[in-house]
Amino acid sequence: MDIKILQDDKNELRVEIGSITLVEILRVYLNEDSSMSFAAWRREHPSKNPVLHVKTSGKAAKKALQDAIDAVEKDTNKLFNEFKKAK
Repeated sequence: MDIKILQDDKNELRVEIGSITLVEILRVYLNEDSSMSFAAWRREHPSKNPVLHVKTSGKAAKKALQDAIDAVEKDTNKLFNEFKKAK
């Protein structure tokens, strides 16, 4: 999967991610963070990769994105373990 940082400021980040599914999951998790001012993604054309736009207040944008990635990973592992127990 391709990930490309387009803009990297302290409180603003734009990242092009090669998966529309992943960018939507990250948007949802980012919007649960109280330090978020704005988290959304946009795709110029169906043939283009989506761009995630993150704006924060009080927390660095990269830190907010990393926290969202960590939360997704934690929840995914929890779900995987629950599934393994159900077998």
